[in-house]
Amino acid sequence: MTGLPGASADPASPAAAEEGARGASRTPALAGKPTRRRGRALTQAIYEATFEELADTGFQGLAFDKIAARAGTGKSALYRRWSTPAELALAALADPVAGFGTPVVPDTGTLRGDLIATLGAFARVLDEPRGRALLPLLTQRARHPELFAQVQRLVTLPNQKILLSMLHVAADRGETEPRCVTPRVASVGPRMIFAELMARGTVPEEEVHAIVDEVLLPLMAPQR
Repeated sequence: MTGLPGASADPASPAAAEEGARGASRTPALAGKPTRRRGRALTQAIYEATFEELADTGFQGLAFDKIAARAGTGKSALYRRWSTPAELALAALADPVAGFGTPVVPDTGTLRGDLIATLGAFARVLDEPRGRALLPLLTQRARHPELFAQVQRLVTLPNQKILLSMLHVAADRGETEPRCVTPRVASVGPRMIFAELMARGTVPEEEVHAIVDEVLLPLMAPQR
């Protein structure tokens, strides 16, 4: 007897058995849960969640349970590796992928081009979660000097070193006075970027150009 349209085939028939086998082979892919992140992928998610939490709530509110929730993992994954949120924040800052790697040294052929490239890249990083996380850390110098020192070591000093080397090259080209090739002069640009970030919450490209053209180049111009 022919079955009604849309009715199931006889479960004992070969065709039904073959279809059942195909369906069973598809079941794990459809019903299975996403693979749990492990190793480097989990570590990166934790570091990124740490930066986001710092940027949103500040250092005093930093807690393992909040970071774990953002990272989509359990608190135990954090407690096994870091003793405190401050220790985790230090590890995140030092990470070469999620944190702050070595800045790229520009070579545009002019001091103006090099300054815009370097300070522009710096401003863009500060607009990311890892950059926005720096502001709460910079206010912790008295209570957590190790955090402040890490920010200086990983962010401030590398950029200052690059700017100082750019000034040496510019002095050799006659674009600036040798007397301007000092750490203090090299620190002016990054400090102005930081100040602008704290005042406005972001540093647009046109502001980077204004800092270079209205402040840095006149400051560094060779005397005639």
